[in-house]
Amino acid sequence: MSIMLLTPVTLMRRIASAGPGISRRATQHKAQVGLCRCKRQQSSLHYQQQPVRSPIVQSLFAGIKEGDRGALSRGITLVESTRSDHREQARELVAACVREPQQKRAMRIGLTGTPGVGKSTFIEAFGMMLVGRGHRVSVMAVDPSSKRSGGSVLGDKTRMQRLSVADGAYVRPSPSRGTLGGVARNTLDSIILAEAGGYDVCLVETVGVGQSETMVSEMVDMFVLLMQPGSGDELQGVKRGIMELADLVVINKADGPLALPARQTRTDIMNALHLMVPRRSTWTPKAIRASATTGHNLDRIWDTVQRYFAMLDTTGQWDVLRTEQQQKWMWREVTSLLLGALERNPKTKEYSRTLEAEVSAGRLPPTVAAEQIVAAFLGSFEPSSSIK
Repeated sequence: MSIMLLTPVTLMRRIASAGPGISRRATQHKAQVGLCRCKRQQSSLHYQQQPVRSPIVQSLFAGIKEGDRGALSRGITLVESTRSDHREQARELVAACVREPQQKRAMRIGLTGTPGVGKSTFIEAFGMMLVGRGHRVSVMAVDPSSKRSGGSVLGDKTRMQRLSVADGAYVRPSPSRGTLGGVARNTLDSIILAEAGGYDVCLVETVGVGQSETMVSEMVDMFVLLMQPGSGDELQGVKRGIMELADLVVINKADGPLALPARQTRTDIMNALHLMVPRRSTWTPKAIRASATTGHNLDRIWDTVQRYFAMLDTTGQWDVLRTEQQQKWMWREVTSLLLGALERNPKTKEYSRTLEAEVSAGRLPPTVAAEQIVAAFLGSFEPSSSIK
């Protein structure tokens, strides 16, 4: 779909040709809206075409392209920063990485599982196998943040000691900072930076299985669910929505005394998958027993992953997936930015304190208070002085 850019002169001519039926106020309002839209379109086009200007961004971008892990780390730190000047530099850096042509499209694979299933152990063993086969592997590991202190343990690098120092691998732990969905707010930007650095396999480890963990499936091409054998209640603990999103289920720790229970668990999982509608008509979700400690079936998992991506490529679904990922995360960022603007708005902040007292005293329902806060926030942006 092509976008026609209207110049201010053309816009005013179109408004004038509408005839006397349009009131002066409506004409002014349409002119303001149209001019803003014209400026946004021209600004967006200019932003996509303009070269990198910031010396800091130029240095980081050059280092990332050369495969410098230090530059990649500093770039991701910049992306995760909340400072306004850093945010502007981060946008410029991400835009430069998006424009950078890639020789080969990277595989984005999300991994989730219940606590104790061995996600980090599996990722290290799987990643080391891929590095040994000549792939460049990046790992974005998200750790939960404390709601009281705001801190995170960020222990994934400690649990992946071999992979974190291996040539051709990059491990980046990041705090979730309260973001729901098992991933951090800037995880997708971090993936884009890693892909610009030449990493052709990007693994995203979530904080764990929960009702909102499905957000990771909206930024990756393949969604892998890790489970462990011998726990009959685990299928009940895993949300049905996550099972429906899984393209591959791996029963980890299928070795030693758990080898036999792993077979039964695989049978239970396959029965459960047959009762669910797969999210892709061209792919039937698989369930594979594996062991990260012994390496059992890791090569079989990789073969399955390659068949899955070959299917995406031949059917054209890979392009559709990437488009959907960008659109969904654009709107999630819009939601996040609006929430941040609401919290920073001085009038809304003062009004919110009053409503909080009313809600605490039981004189006002929370839903009504929420509607009033949003209404007050939106009202602060109405051009009442010149239009009403």
